[in-house]
Amino acid sequence: METITSAPGKIILFGEHAVVYGRPAIAVPLTQVQATARVGDGRPGQGVRLVAPDLGQDWLLEEAQELDALADAVRRVQAAAGLERLPDLTVTVNSTIPIAGGLGSGAAIAAATIRALARHLHRPDLATNEQVARLAYEVEKIHHGTPSGIDNTVVTYERPVYFVRGAERNHIETFVPGRTVRLLVGDTGVRSSTRLVVGDVRQQWQAQPERFERLFTACGRLAEAARQTLEAGELAQLGQLMQENHAVLQEMSVSSAGLDALVSAALAAGALGAKLSGAGRGGNMIALVTEGTAAQVQAGLLAAGARAVLQTVLPAGNEVPA
Repeated sequence: METITSAPGKIILFGEHAVVYGRPAIAVPLTQVQATARVGDGRPGQGVRLVAPDLGQDWLLEEAQELDALADAVRRVQAAAGLERLPDLTVTVNSTIPIAGGLGSGAAIAAATIRALARHLHRPDLATNEQVARLAYEVEKIHHGTPSGIDNTVVTYERPVYFVRGAERNHIETFVPGRTVRLLVGDTGVRSSTRLVVGDVRQQWQAQPERFERLFTACGRLAEAARQTLEAGELAQLGQLMQENHAVLQEMSVSSAGLDALVSAALAAGALGAKLSGAGRGGNMIALVTEGTAAQVQAGLLAAGARAVLQTVLPAGNEVPA
């Protein structure tokens, strides 16, 4: 018997960094890439075997190091289920989500693993969106130190999410755009550690609290305006908000020459708006396009040095993406 679940990648539209400090953010699933977890019965006496073929790794849970994220996901389900020991199992994870690109790779692997293991143990109460997101958040601390909670939320719920981090409880709302939204995701090819960049922003905030509170507030206001614009289907205005958000992120020092070059190339090729997405200093940027401009903007990004370009479509209402 084998239980299989998956979770998508994610991209942040608005609210990078500021979301950690209580301002709203918007993120959406990136379903073109996925993490998949398979949980099957193991050999008697084996214990729990963890397998990550993409990384060429195969190890036992009892031998896992303390900061092993996959092992942590398994142990958290075990603790939540109140089990002194798990049955003999094999947990295999695969992912097409690029690592260290701000696309939610770690959160997606954690969410897929938690849901698959909970279902395999016949604990549907631990496989709900709320429980999966909660447990995946704890695993995210290994990757990011002080995670916002947005990655684990959007990959678990698999819908556009308006998110505000709270002291005791996060505020989460899913919504749909008023018009179909097409986004290109351009990869700079530069790997970036979310944990390190988030930590550096925290140090800057501690050194210059008034300045960074102002920047965080500006990002929050842009996210609020963006949600209204998305729901109204006002794509030209959405593009303008993206450019304003990128400028604020540049002032935070989280952009880079590579990201700025791709943002400029996208706008020159006809994108309605463009900005970095995620922690910054590498990783990915996003461009808002139409069906008619998608190909030329993609070509412009590749010509400007993008390592790869993904496309995602957010359907309006009950539309099915083309």
